[in-house]
Amino acid sequence: MSFIPFRLIILLFLCSLTQSSIAADSPSTDNIPSLKASLSSKSLLLDITKIGQSKLIAVGEHGHIIFSSDAINWQQADVPVQTTLTSVFFINASIGWAIGHDATILNTKDGGLTWQIQQYKPQLEKPLLDIVFKNPNEGVAIGAYGLFFRTLDGGETWQNEFHDEFLLPDDVEYLAELKQEDEEAYLDEASSILPHFNRLVIDGRTLYMVGEIGLIAKSNDFGRSWQPFDEIYQGSFFDMARTKQGNLLVVGLRGHVFRSLKNGTPWQARETNTTALINDIVLTNDDRIFLLANNGVLLESNDDGQNYRLRTQKDGKALIAGVWFNGQLIAVSDVGAKIISL
Repeated sequence: MSFIPFRLIILLFLCSLTQSSIAADSPSTDNIPSLKASLSSKSLLLDITKIGQSKLIAVGEHGHIIFSSDAINWQQADVPVQTTLTSVFFINASIGWAIGHDATILNTKDGGLTWQIQQYKPQLEKPLLDIVFKNPNEGVAIGAYGLFFRTLDGGETWQNEFHDEFLLPDDVEYLAELKQEDEEAYLDEASSILPHFNRLVIDGRTLYMVGEIGLIAKSNDFGRSWQPFDEIYQGSFFDMARTKQGNLLVVGLRGHVFRSLKNGTPWQARETNTTALINDIVLTNDDRIFLLANNGVLLESNDDGQNYRLRTQKDGKALIAGVWFNGQLIAVSDVGAKIISL
């Protein structure tokens, strides 16, 4: 059975309301800039990141990109699209990228004040869900149904990649036969046969990816080839992290958390006392671990991810992503950015 992450549920819903007939592979003059909104920090936000120790950047619906130095007062950046944005990544204090619906990729060179379009593909009707760079030139972006793009020039150009490592053996044979019989049908089928790629994590020289149908994989060549891990769970995973003590955590559907002491083998299931979908892992500088989940569920661990304390938030809103900033947990949700009381 296929499960869809909270971000993707939101994106597909918005897509059904706002599908465009535009079919362009490059920035279009028809793009409408994101409108400045006084309540942008209270609207649906889907990701947040830190720039150094002094600045926060969050992204969300209507092309909203907001920034703050104190997590209380937020300003809105100049953004050239109203596309829902799902993830944001900075390689340094100045250069960053934001991605989202319509396979949109935006770039900033001034610390998030202004943004430019690098890619916009509404004809794909698929959202990108995560993006990482290993240096200012080399980056990859991933998304729904195996969407995968790579750049070698800082995002000036992006190339699509199809990673058949994630096909089932029967699917490999099926696609090979279809390609010989009907090229158009092959291209259509190949665009939807792979699982959703949900999250990328850089860990030294290793790039990890987690996704739909229990997908966990690692790459030692920055995503050119992948080694899937043995399946430990048939549901979807939405985040992964290496703890301060060097162990791996992976989190996902129905409150599932798995921990590994040996870089992925074996994995041990950890008890969370919740069935809420877990969206994000936040590591603090005082050795705590927070897991952010739907339904206002917040999990806290003080022993490197072995045991968890349930700290459900009163408003019951989904905690979609978060960061540890100036000794506080800052989260984004469908009611915007908020400081979580601990």
